[in-house]
Amino acid sequence: MARDEALKERWELVVTKLSNQFADGDRLDLDAIIYLIGVQELGQLDRSFKKDHKLDLMHIAICKLLLPYGYYELDFVDDEGWPHYTIKEELPHLKAGEQSVLMKEAIVNYFIETAYIE
Repeated sequence: MARDEALKERWELVVTKLSNQFADGDRLDLDAIIYLIGVQELGQLDRSFKKDHKLDLMHIAICKLLLPYGYYELDFVDDEGWPHYTIKEELPHLKAGEQSVLMKEAIVNYFIETAYIE
């Protein structure tokens, strides 16, 4: 199976499983999935977040997702449990479609590593 086809199939599996689990089957978009990963990484599943914190959660997720690619590294976790990352390498300038593919690939890899999908 071609790499692009495998990514597409796995991405659809992730979207379907997460949508069924967290959105009563309504299709989650990329940003919603990134937000869920941020909540998972923070580990504070039983609280609600203000708008500022939602953006911070998405940042946590993006850093975590791009860590295996060498763009970020975990610096420390603060007293409130929030992880802080440092930039190791600047992200390349990508077109919107290329950014989307990179994030989808990183998300699929994240969920394979966490055994959410195969």
